Amino acid sequence: MRLLARGRTADVYLLDHARVLRRYRDGEDAEPEARLMTYLGGHGYPVPRVFDATGSDLVMERLAGPTMLEDALSTPEAVYRHGETLAELHNRLHAVRAPTWLPRHDDAGRVLHLDFHPGNVVLTHDGPVVIDWGNAMAGDPRLDVADTSVLLRAATVELPGVDPAAFAALRKRLLDDYLGEIAHHPTAMLATAIRRRVDDPNWTIDERSELRRWLSTLN
Repeated sequence: MRLLARGRTADVYLLDHARVLRRYRDGEDAEPEARLMTYLGGHGYPVPRVFDATGSDLVMERLAGPTMLEDALSTPEAVYRHGETLAELHNRLHAVRAPTWLPRHDDAGRVLHLDFHPGNVVLTHDGPVVIDWGNAMAGDPRLDVADTSVLLRAATVELPGVDPAAFAALRKRLLDDYLGEIAHHPTAMLATAIRRRVDDPNWTIDERSELRRWLSTLN
């Protein structure tokens, strides 16, 4: 199998022209993610088609197209449109009532992605599709929006050949446009979202240190 992508928790391999395999490196069970994607697809939300889930392996539809992040880097003038699209996708998700079997962060009862960022949106010919549902929970949409705000502001992205200052400006514009269209304001849940990421072992020491500094300004 050919490795296509490597994330913080899982690797994606090419199986054939129509399918990819997403494999958790820590052995996490992929069935809950597959079950949620099937549920969301049944509610008309744009997710990849699921073929199978066994152990830590999830076989799903191969999507053709760049991620929203890749497209923003190659076409900076499209950033405003991507911010609006990101907000539209998030608003649509938060309109979906969470199934009773989804792990709950709180009792608000909406589906939260909790890793919602431009690298997890694939721009296909049929429209944007949201991937990577391993962190999903039920709860308050404001937490999901706050988490996206943290990701867009503080997550480190290694992009060889990309000017850091230009990338920082792109991320700020994307975040501003996203927040301008989002239905749920994140302020009340921002500290909670930051603390969750501080406790996330998949974030680097430097990232978590920066988050602690940010958190100190909110207290």
